[in-house]
Amino acid sequence: MSRATLVRSIERYRETWPEESETTNRFIEFVSKNPDCFERSLAIGHVTGSAWIVHPSKPSILLTHHRKLKSWFQLGGHADGDEKPARVALNEAIEESGIPDFELLSEDIFDIDIHLIPARKNEPEHYHYDLRYLLRPIGSEQLVVSQESLDLQWVELSKLENYTTESSMLRMAKKWIQKKDESIRSASRRSAGSGSPAAASKPQPVEEYSSEPNSSTQPPRPRP
Repeated sequence: MSRATLVRSIERYRETWPEESETTNRFIEFVSKNPDCFERSLAIGHVTGSAWIVHPSKPSILLTHHRKLKSWFQLGGHADGDEKPARVALNEAIEESGIPDFELLSEDIFDIDIHLIPARKNEPEHYHYDLRYLLRPIGSEQLVVSQESLDLQWVELSKLENYTTESSMLRMAKKWIQKKDESIRSASRRSAGSGSPAAASKPQPVEEYSSEPNSSTQPPRPRP
């Protein structure tokens, strides 16, 4: 993916989420001005990729208890020159979870975030321009904790705020709930339009995803 292709992807995301225009405009400006935006060596900041990993059958998402930051986050990491952030997210998901195979549910960007990383050792303060993608495990769901993590857990969305109140985490939870609700409504419309009385009258399952987490006014914490 070239920088121009990435910019077009972010522009499509902006059309879907116009309320996030301030962040997307800043992201586009950064990518457009920095040919080396995918390189960790760019001191002011760099593009990262991360994964919002959903359980195949339960209303849960996979979180890592980050070893350095001592907080719960989605899995993800540096692009290190890889210009395909969805591939970065996929590789990081495999590396950090121990799950060998994932399905990329959409090539569209699921969420965008820009967060400040504090200075540490020989690394100056800088920003992560993070692109998040929707992933789901295929086959094995057995977790293996890597050196990046203190722990890994499948966390029910209804209990997410017991683990984190970070604003972008709650935002992604809301987006996933909305996506599931839209899927249920779409399935209901298809059943109603099929002409089958049995299909039209069959009640749609009410999933636990409808329990929307509360919004948070707390400032974002530093992200991996």
